[in-house]
Amino acid sequence: MELEIIKGVGKKTVSLLNNLNIYNVNDLVEDYPFRYDIIRFGTLNDTIKEYGYIECEIVTYPKSVMIRRNFSKLSFDASIGDDFIHVNIFNRPFLKQTLKLNDTVVLYGKYDKLKNTFLASNIFFDKKNNTIEPIYHLTEGVTENLMRKLISSALSMPIEVIDYIPDSINKKYKLIDKKEALNKIHKPQTINDVKQAKLKLIYEEFFKFMFKVNYLKIKEKKANGIQRKLDEKTSSKYFDLLPFTMTEDQLKACKEIYDDMSSETRMNRLVLGDVGSGKTVVAAYAIYLNYLSKHQTAFMAPTEILAIQHYKSLTKLFKGTKMNIELLTGHMTKKEKNNIYDRLKNHDIDLVIGTHALISEEVTFDNLGLVITDEQHRFGVLQRNNLENKGTRPDVLYLSATPIPRTYALTIYGDTDISIIKTKPKGRKEIITKVVKEKDIKYAYNIIQEELNNDHQVFVVSPLIDNPESELTSVNELKGVLDKEFPNYTIGIIHGKLKQEEKDIIMNEFLNNKIQILISTTVIEVGIDIPNSTIMMIYNAERFGLATLHQLRGRVGRNDLQSYCLLVSNKDNQRLKVMEESNDGFYITEKDFEMRREGDLFGTVQSGDMVFKIGDIRENIKILMQCKIDSEEFITSNEYKEYDIYQQIINEISFLN
Repeated sequence: MELEIIKGVGKKTVSLLNNLNIYNVNDLVEDYPFRYDIIRFGTLNDTIKEYGYIECEIVTYPKSVMIRRNFSKLSFDASIGDDFIHVNIFNRPFLKQTLKLNDTVVLYGKYDKLKNTFLASNIFFDKKNNTIEPIYHLTEGVTENLMRKLISSALSMPIEVIDYIPDSINKKYKLIDKKEALNKIHKPQTINDVKQAKLKLIYEEFFKFMFKVNYLKIKEKKANGIQRKLDEKTSSKYFDLLPFTMTEDQLKACKEIYDDMSSETRMNRLVLGDVGSGKTVVAAYAIYLNYLSKHQTAFMAPTEILAIQHYKSLTKLFKGTKMNIELLTGHMTKKEKNNIYDRLKNHDIDLVIGTHALISEEVTFDNLGLVITDEQHRFGVLQRNNLENKGTRPDVLYLSATPIPRTYALTIYGDTDISIIKTKPKGRKEIITKVVKEKDIKYAYNIIQEELNNDHQVFVVSPLIDNPESELTSVNELKGVLDKEFPNYTIGIIHGKLKQEEKDIIMNEFLNNKIQILISTTVIEVGIDIPNSTIMMIYNAERFGLATLHQLRGRVGRNDLQSYCLLVSNKDNQRLKVMEESNDGFYITEKDFEMRREGDLFGTVQSGDMVFKIGDIRENIKILMQCKIDSEEFITSNEYKEYDIYQQIINEISFLN
């Protein structure tokens, strides 16, 4: 169903929703909240130490005062029962016309008992006590209220909702109806509503995923591969190109790749490595073997800036060979693209590195023998296989920096062969990780200043872009604080609401040291190498999973310089101590699985790296493992043949047959 059938939705709103990958009504109702706010009105004493909501009545006319340019204060007195307080809120001068005498409003903020002043970060007219509000990922022009209104309107319409969970399993686990789950996930009345809805929707998402994995594993035989004539002596010349000696894990992965590519079956291998473990050098070995057998290689990266990084590093690595290497991205001119298309078709290019531009219809190869996808979880199955289908059974190599334990990796990636790289290249120093209380923030600033003095660069991460209702520190707040603390340095901001072009520009400026301090959300969790960056400071670190913290930490320490990770948190958190004691991503991920609770429904939960809408492989691993078992039984019993929807799914993945 088209979005325009929703009342009040026109072309402009459709365009804004498209920016959130919402193209129809089903996409809209399946755009799930990433967290929830619990609205509970408290007393003044409840808000002395922590931010909270209070309901009050305005008893004096609001006054607005300009403190300095672009900084104003709005003040008024209010009553809460028999108590009277003074209220201040900054940079909200427009509220003066809205707030009326005797109005009842809800304030969110903190109370200073000594001064009898409530410092509000926001004022609301429509908040209700003991309610649960969903919080969505947004884009410029789409507010929380608009998103809630549109979803509510869509759910009130007679839309077709497909339940992918077989009847027998719905009955077995007493899962609620799909339409009921959608209503409860978006408009919960109780915490239990959220739990019921999440269980249903996470199970459905994982079951569909595991059905595809297990169907391919159980029903399909390994495809015949490219017949190559390789010999170890010639292949070993690759190692002479390297200015360093590979680690034991890297060498083992290379041996596994050699065995795959010299066999009669098609390679389908995942190189799973910790951050900074040197996966690209291993992938380059596969490229070299493919080049020796006179086949072409396509290397797809999730972002243009990563593609450029790979292009530069691989061009330098293969300088001593006659390999022709080119870069193909969406921002090239039509003339530049056409030139590359022609040269690929004529086999004048041996290795092409690019983004999604590689899967466009215009791209054809003369003899594609190897497809590599970096951070493969960032691409949909169809995208990856559109590229793979450009050759006749090319070998496939996936790269991932998510250090998943082997048991879970085998579950998630099905019959894919897995090479694991744990050891780090020699010469890299362990990152020193420290938990810092906000009262000791000067200690962190002193370390940052020392590194800036040495012309090094700094990452600063916040869980939020901007949210005046939250006690968490946002990127915009940090910009103001750090501008004052480090006035002689250029500070930039990057976050998920920016367009990809804007992100690329900012990251390029950071790469070229035009920006010395980069404030970001977790969009830099997996990204470009900035060898000159030596500090990763993460605010409200307790709000992130261990695996996410480790991925963020991996943005620094990618050189022989001493690097630091500073975890800013006012809460004593056992998980953060794990970060202090270890730099081993696999150990940390194991600990993350052990220490996770059933799920932090109401925190700033960071979804994992997989492309699931609501499931998180780290947080919901037990559900995923059960879906593996259930989907295997569903297939082997042939029950799936009774469902038209699963026949459609099989047709969708038939290109892998």
